[in-house]
Parts: sequence; structure tokens; C-alpha cells
Amino acid sequence: MLQIFSMKGARWLLGLIWLTFSGVALAQANTNQPITLIIPYPPGGSADMLARPMLPDLQKVLGQTIVLDYKGGAGGTIATSALARAKPDGQTIILVLTAHAINDALYPTLPYNTRKDFAPVSLVATLPLLVAAPLTSPFNTIPELIAYAKANPDKLSYASAGNGNTSHLSVELFKTQTGTKMVHIPYKGSGPAVIAMLGNEVSFMFDSISTSFQQVKAGKLKAIAVSSLERASILPNTPTIAETLPGFEVTVWYGILAPAGTPEAIVNKLSQAFAQVGADPKVRAQLAESGYATVGSTPAAFGKHIEAELTKWNKAVKDSGATIQ
Repeated sequence: MLQIFSMKGARWLLGLIWLTFSGVALAQANTNQPITLIIPYPPGGSADMLARPMLPDLQKVLGQTIVLDYKGGAGGTIATSALARAKPDGQTIILVLTAHAINDALYPTLPYNTRKDFAPVSLVATLPLLVAAPLTSPFNTIPELIAYAKANPDKLSYASAGNGNTSHLSVELFKTQTGTKMVHIPYKGSGPAVIAMLGNEVSFMFDSISTSFQQVKAGKLKAIAVSSLERASILPNTPTIAETLPGFEVTVWYGILAPAGTPEAIVNKLSQAFAQVGADPKVRAQLAESGYATVGSTPAAFGKHIEAELTKWNKAVKDSGATIQ
């Protein structure tokens, strides 16, 4: 009996040693490989403007190179589909926006399961929307915008960063609450949409404050209002939409996802890295200049946030009657 026990004990010990060393080898192999961070919109958009300032410190903390991979189009679903198909080894992750929750309700079918195909990593930051408009637009305030739109149905056009994007659905909510009719013109990201505003191709946009703020600051666009309940610190003289429509609030959030099945240890390592970098005073200050408020949550907390957002936007899509074009 003692011999049998010893043989079993030896096998168990050898197995433990193998698992330990194979785990170390896997970790070392992963460390030597670059991480691909998918950005679901073209360069110059709000996701890009959040990721780039964090990149140098993230690479230091993780000890790995991070490569940004831009996959714009279809409201971010092309990029999200790519993540769902990626190997769950922590080498491919994505920076999703609020549109990730909106798309689940807005699109009749998706090539992935929003709840099952991804592992939440961290809620990274939040950002208000800015109602920005070309200097030639026939309104300067929310009341004037509403009055003009009611007097001229479908004459005003609004840009968005894509079908299903927050910049799209927020205007649909605005239209529902104000009883106005305006034409939606989607672009492949905030960058191209802002360029369209600068070229007077559209009447206005509910844009992430980070991408329009510099154009407002330079006097090339005008700020009409912000979508948060309180005025933005970087635009203290710009009123909120809620000052005209009490209770109106839309805030963009940004978070990191990994493919479902990614080992918990890797998910936690990534989550801690994003939280650490987001809490750095220099990074926080730099991002605050563009309107971002860094968060840095646990994977579990981000999972609960996503679930709440799925419920919220499912109702919002149904109530507004918004559809993709």
C-alpha cells in the first residue's frame, strides 16, 4: 500500500511540476509576443484618442509591445467579430464603446453573441458627448435647434460615427423627446464625421467631446451643448442638453474585452494594468484635457456594467424606434 501511495504521490508531484513549468513557459511566450489592441473605428476618433496616451505606460507595465489595429465599419461590429474569432490567449483584445451594448438591440442579427463570446476586462473611461455644429448652422442653442428642426422637418442632417454608434442613437433619443425629424448621415468613425462638419456637409453632430473640442477651441466649430447632466470642465460656458430637456443624459463609456475563454489570470493581469495606468496622475491629467474621466474597474464590475447597459439600450432602441440604414 505504501508503494502504491508513493507511486501516486510521485505522479501527482510530477504533474504539478509540469503544470508549473508549462504555465511559466506560456507566460514567457506570451510576454515575448505583441498584444494587438483592436480599435473599432478609424484613427482620429475618440477610442484612438483614449488609447494612444495610455499606450506607453501600458507597454511598460505589461512588459509587452501593444499594436493598435484599426477595424472600422458597421458600427464597430466588424472589429468585435474579429475579436470573437481570435485565440483566447490574451494577445488580442479590443477597446469597445457604448455602441457595443447598443448594437445588440439595434442589429437584427450579429455574427457573435454579445453576452457569451467575450470576457470583460476593465471599464477604462467615460466621456460626455458634445453637440457641435458648423459655424454656418442656423442655430446656436438647443432651443434654437429644436425650433428650426420643427419648422423645417428633415432639412437638418446630423452626422454619426456609424450606424448604432452612440452619436447615432443619442440623436434618435433627442428626436423622440423633441418631436423633430432630421436626416441621419453615418460615417466610418468620428474623425471622418468631424471632417464632414468642417466641410459643411452636415448640420450638426452629437460627438464625443474629445474629437470635437479642439475644433471648437480653434474656432472652426461651435459648441451647442453637452450631453452630461453637469457642464463639462473643459467647456464650462457650454450648457447641458438637460438644461432644456430635464433628465436628458448620454455618456459614452470605453472598456476592454478579451475573447471568451481567456484564462482568468491573464484577464486579471490586463485589468490591473489598465487600472494602474488609468490611475496615474499624468495620464489622468492628459486625458482630462480632452474630457475623459478614467475609471479602471475589475472584470466582474465591468461585466455588471455591460449587462446594465444592454438592458438600458435595448429599451432605448425600442422606445425610439431607431433602425440601421
